[in-house]
Amino acid sequence: MLTMSHAAGANEPAVRDITLGGLLQWAAETTPDRIALIAGVPDPDNRRQWTYAELYAQALRTARALRASFEPGERVAVWAHNIPEWIMVEFGAAMAGVILVTVNPGLRSGEVEYVLKQSRAAGVMVVPEFRGNPMLATVQALASHCPELREIIRFDRWDEFLASGDLANPELPLVRSTDAVMIQYTSGTTGFPKGALLHHRGLVNNGAHTADRAGIPDGAVQVTTMPLFHTGGCVCCVIGAVAKRATQVLVEAFDPGLVIELMDAYRCNAMLGVPTMLVAMMEHPSFAAADLSSLKAIYSGGSTVPATIVADLERRLGAPFTIVFGQTECSPVALMTWATDTITDKANTIGTPMPNVEVKIVNPETGQTVPVGEIGEICTRGYHVSRWRKHLSARARGVAVPPSQDRRRRRRRIAGSAMGRSRIGVYSAGARHDHRQGRTARLHARASRAAQDPAPLVRR
Repeated sequence: MLTMSHAAGANEPAVRDITLGGLLQWAAETTPDRIALIAGVPDPDNRRQWTYAELYAQALRTARALRASFEPGERVAVWAHNIPEWIMVEFGAAMAGVILVTVNPGLRSGEVEYVLKQSRAAGVMVVPEFRGNPMLATVQALASHCPELREIIRFDRWDEFLASGDLANPELPLVRSTDAVMIQYTSGTTGFPKGALLHHRGLVNNGAHTADRAGIPDGAVQVTTMPLFHTGGCVCCVIGAVAKRATQVLVEAFDPGLVIELMDAYRCNAMLGVPTMLVAMMEHPSFAAADLSSLKAIYSGGSTVPATIVADLERRLGAPFTIVFGQTECSPVALMTWATDTITDKANTIGTPMPNVEVKIVNPETGQTVPVGEIGEICTRGYHVSRWRKHLSARARGVAVPPSQDRRRRRRRIAGSAMGRSRIGVYSAGARHDHRQGRTARLHARASRAAQDPAPLVRR
């Protein structure tokens, strides 16, 4: 029986040394004719689709077009909503050795300038506008203020962009699984966001293992409602789907009625959505008449889910519900419940460590591991933890950052790299997490399942 709050996930499945491009290539070679991606727009006549062979071919063309303008290791920002080309850029940038910088399409001028400068983006790929946000005009106005930005690539001229790569036909670099592939900005709601430098190995394995635990079968049909700029979208949904060689129905922006129609029309088997999305679907007028019997897996995250809602979700959607926990720096999932857990455990715990992931709960003052049942701060380490780099320092790039925010960033970077693990403030039921007041959020160490014969530690 475990007495201290320190456990590790199973060492199976093993961590694979594979890149994003290698994963897509595997899916294309093994299931070339399976539908990989469907544009889940409201008008059925405009729902474009690609097989895995076609998606891989498009990603290769994207990679060559990027390589024609950028050197491996340079950063290219993507500022767009959920469009199929976003996914092509995700895999294409990975194959070109370019580091993708994801940008929330809801950001405004000052916030975008901060991200472009702080990430040292050499290029930005942008849509004309989204939901009234004049994104292209904003980038064009900002260009003179971002000294390292030299290319603006327009998604409304996508064919022209791909043709530039066909003409140049540059050689693609050798990409390793340990190479950096993405910078995700996180915690922007509590001050200026912080950039997490993520690598192929972390993203590919984490996306695959999350899909495994959610219970998504090979060849499933998944509706993707999470925003692609977030790891919930571009990792858990996109990479998880490719790892399962699934058909992905991509929704531009969440609309409960549209999602219900798509799930019914395409006989969807899986969905990741925050609790508010799932509740909105169940409250929509079209929910009762829809046939969602094909659902096999529903998973969620972002907040606690009361037991009554968990029970209602499983009863009305007819599929097991699981919840993920982590943070962007964890690629993103560190712990997750199981489909076979009780309703109480799904509602009141964050599950057990993911495969090849180590987790413990410590006293935030002493750093010592606490006994099971005590409150503390959660720490995790393993293949999934992001890399922090000095060149991501906003102050070093001359970007204005409030002093208190800069101090927090330095403390967090030291905890994440020098200690070999990522220290995370987390929520418990009823707890309040407030970075702005410098408080340490805490977790009640519910270790009922984690207490079962922890596997050997997996160290970074």
